[in-house]
Amino acid sequence: MKLMRIGQPGQEKPALLDNDGKIRDLSGHVADIAGEAISPEGLARIAALDPKNLPELSAGRIGACVAGTGKFICIGLNFSDHAAETGATVPPEPVIFMKATSAICGPNDEVLIPRGSEKTDWEVELGVVIGKTAKYVSEAEAMDYVAGYCVSHDVSERAFQTERSGQWTKGKSCDTFGPIGPWLVTKDEIADPQNLGMWLKVNGETMQNGSSRTMVYGVAFLVSYLSQFMSLHPGDVISTGTPPGVGLGMKPPRFLKAGDVVELGIEGLGTQKQTFVADA
Repeated sequence: MKLMRIGQPGQEKPALLDNDGKIRDLSGHVADIAGEAISPEGLARIAALDPKNLPELSAGRIGACVAGTGKFICIGLNFSDHAAETGATVPPEPVIFMKATSAICGPNDEVLIPRGSEKTDWEVELGVVIGKTAKYVSEAEAMDYVAGYCVSHDVSERAFQTERSGQWTKGKSCDTFGPIGPWLVTKDEIADPQNLGMWLKVNGETMQNGSSRTMVYGVAFLVSYLSQFMSLHPGDVISTGTPPGVGLGMKPPRFLKAGDVVELGIEGLGTQKQTFVADA
């Protein structure tokens, strides 16, 4: 299934994209695409519904594909070819950093370039959405805790991230720096999350053209690994790293400016399109 949320910020309705491309209203059956609704039992109940019996929703703003996200966890330097372009070595264990949940926005919303930014950058990433609480789970059982996948844009301000001392979080958490969606695609639709084409364009020019095949640490490993340090809850999002082609890795480096349009997508998970504007 492809689950989504339609409406203005704070007023989104839960919805399903049917096989004919029509948006169907789920609000008579679930409060939101969140919590119990994305548990294995909740997803089974939604899957049992006949989409033709659900009211059709008019196309409108697409919100973030999941609500109630308590943790937005990111994995750094998780693509071997991306690590190489930045001059970094592949870490012996996953690099973990957090992105503030206040950064989350819809997949096609405007993205704000923060005040003082000089090095706002792009990163297409595979997002993993947790469906039930995971604590101390093994790699073999880790996928039982995954509700599905989404496109995640890990927008970054590189000067804030690496030149201002301290942790990466402040270069990753600016308002609107976390577009997710358009859909939460349930895991049964994706045969192999470690074999998905990923791409990103800036003003129509292809910058990233990679694959989740080059991830150092795969989805099952990451879910298990993270669960050893913290409980993962329904709605938590893991953004699993980016392939090469980011602005920081170019010679000379290239960064985003107001008016730039970024388009990105992942095979089977949909596309995003954002215009970057200066924050007031």
